[in-house]
Amino acid sequence: MGGVTSSMAAKLAFFPPNPPSYKLVKEEETGLLLLDPFPHRENVEVLKLPTRRGTEIVAMYVRHPMAKSTILYSHGNAADIGQMYELFVELSIHLRVNLMGYDYSGYGQSSGKPSENNTYADIQAAYKCLEENYGAKQEDIILYGQSVGSGPTLDLAARLPRLRAVVLHSPILSGLRVMYPVKRTYWFDIYKNIDKIPLVKCPVLIIHGTADEVVDCSHGKQLWELCQEKFEPLWLKGGNHCNLELYPEYLRHLRKFISTVEKSPSQRQNLRRSLDRVEQSRRSTDCFEAPRKSTDQRDKPRKSTDRTEKLKFHEHKFNNNVDKFEKLRMSFDQMERSQRSVEYHDKSRRSVDVQFERAPKNIDWLDRKIRAG
Repeated sequence: MGGVTSSMAAKLAFFPPNPPSYKLVKEEETGLLLLDPFPHRENVEVLKLPTRRGTEIVAMYVRHPMAKSTILYSHGNAADIGQMYELFVELSIHLRVNLMGYDYSGYGQSSGKPSENNTYADIQAAYKCLEENYGAKQEDIILYGQSVGSGPTLDLAARLPRLRAVVLHSPILSGLRVMYPVKRTYWFDIYKNIDKIPLVKCPVLIIHGTADEVVDCSHGKQLWELCQEKFEPLWLKGGNHCNLELYPEYLRHLRKFISTVEKSPSQRQNLRRSLDRVEQSRRSTDCFEAPRKSTDQRDKPRKSTDRTEKLKFHEHKFNNNVDKFEKLRMSFDQMERSQRSVEYHDKSRRSVDVQFERAPKNIDWLDRKIRAG
């Protein structure tokens, strides 16, 4: 039965590039490991790290002289660190961070085979290297998980109470939920992020494309709802599963997030209170924003709040002018009707789950069949 589960998980989740996009070579004079065909950079170090499950993974560490934070990046499917190399270097430069990326077991030139448990051991080995080899503290580390990389990222984040932050890029609720809109967790599911994210205690940023055809944007939105400490998410209008880094908003929002989490605890606490107030004013309109709406349009709820404040001002100023006050009151009524309309659509969105009652029955049948087999 365990073999069936492992086989199912591998088919659902793991597609290592074949052949790998790079070769691992050792420079004769210095003994340094290099990723061929990339030229040697003084600030980039290539390593081979042993894991607790007996595999050896390849990792790269990019150093920035002004860094206050270190990103531990878990990449997505059908990629290896050769394909991610230039992006890692660019992120380090533009975000002013140290960055470690690594290949899962069975990816790139890492040994072994990909599996859920192996990826947990892989990220643990990379995290241990950051602490022991580079002196990184838990409080200075930002875990970044892209797509399937959100699985090992949240598994580790749920066990590290003093992390600086977490970034989830096109994350999944769970492996099974990518294919079926099931409403409960099954024993044979993998990467149960929906159950782990409530345990994460640090700030979480979620980035997702509204036109993602691989992992629907609803995955990111539901995970954001379950965060303990939410940061303003980034829903990229028209973004798909593989092109979010090309959007100017992507880098701007990451800079804003990192700048925020690098502040002192007292400054962050004040900022949190401010964000909480903003979140409350947006909650009814933003939580289940339709995928076609992007963060560029998120000023609309704020305008509604501004109109309320202006109404109070005009009510006082023109208290004796009945006609003008009546016009303002009518405008306010229209705003309230609009708000109720948005709340109605919010409730309608929740009712969409009713359409998928049949899917869990199919999964229940599969559960019984696997157990019986």
